[in-house]
Amino acid sequence: MSLQAILFDAYGTLFDVYAISAEAERQFPGQGTTLANLWRDKQIEYTRLRTLSGTYQPFDQVTRDALQFACSKLGLTLDQSVQERLMAQYNQLTPFPENLSVLHELKREGMALAILSNGNPDMLDPVVKAAGMEGVFTHVISAHRVKKFKTAPEVYQLGLDLLGVAVYNSLFVSSNGWDICGAAWFGYRTFWVNRAAAPREVLGVSPDGEGRSLHDLLQFVRQREEH
Repeated sequence: MSLQAILFDAYGTLFDVYAISAEAERQFPGQGTTLANLWRDKQIEYTRLRTLSGTYQPFDQVTRDALQFACSKLGLTLDQSVQERLMAQYNQLTPFPENLSVLHELKREGMALAILSNGNPDMLDPVVKAAGMEGVFTHVISAHRVKKFKTAPEVYQLGLDLLGVAVYNSLFVSSNGWDICGAAWFGYRTFWVNRAAAPREVLGVSPDGEGRSLHDLLQFVRQREEH
């Protein structure tokens, strides 16, 4: 079947969540990278716990809670002003350098492009605008619509419902191995942007394609369309 739509995860795939470490380092010298890594790990853990237990909170609240835990774990004093400065970084995360050119190429080739993210609209709208990506995507889809987070099937279903495409005509792209597994289990074809050269998850499922950047995604899409 021909490819009609490509859905992108946002955090880590289009936007560098670990770019926050620079601001974290300014606030907590010597602890920036450690804080950024722990913050991200706890953020994802909290999305899973809340989805499993049916205790949804929007992603910005989950992110704030994870920041507070991470600082407490590291023995860092997080006053309100520092908390707000760190949270504000999510509105201006650095996009990966190849993003815009590749996205425009995919769009010129007739692909419908969308974001499918755990982020709530109040987080996604400003970061898309700051990255100069307004108008690139047909939809910016938030898990907030179903009050669950990935890897809940209801979140992946949102992409198909809003784009009006079949799962076999769609490709899901993420830098997160666990997200690739969730999308593949749901039925998407998948491409893993393995920026960190991480090992594959051992969960009995593999991505249809893998590369280190969106340049590799573009090559993968073109090769698939030629066959």
